Amino acid sequence: MKKLLLPLFFALFVMGCDDDSENLPAPYYSIEGKWIWSSLTINDGMFIYEDGIRYTYYWDGVTPPEQLQELFNSYEAGDGNHIPETNTYTFENDILTVDLNFGNELVTPIIFECDGGEAIFETPEYSLFRLNSDCN
Repeated sequence: MKKLLLPLFFALFVMGCDDDSENLPAPYYSIEGKWIWSSLTINDGMFIYEDGIRYTYYWDGVTPPEQLQELFNSYEAGDGNHIPETNTYTFENDILTVDLNFGNELVTPIIFECDGGEAIFETPEYSLFRLNSDCN
């Protein structure tokens, strides 16, 4: 009888375990940070989303393209290297709203892929890639 209790207990323990991974909430990814427009090439630029302000940076035309990632890594929000015009934004419930000024707005749902390294804008259907994410 004692020999039956151990296998029975083990069987009940194993059958009672559920795989709850399907019930886990999706990870939350923030839009905050540095985002490049595509793979780093001569015509690329970067946005920094920080504290409700979107800063826009362009390739300076001087830095060799192979050093562009290093250049963008050196930029900080509000450091004066961005274009003078900034945009305010909100990001709530995976909806990004950017005030593009003069009554224009970008309002788009965002889907994150590549462990948060790619932000897919549903409207107007393009992606941004988190700087240093290796997702582009």
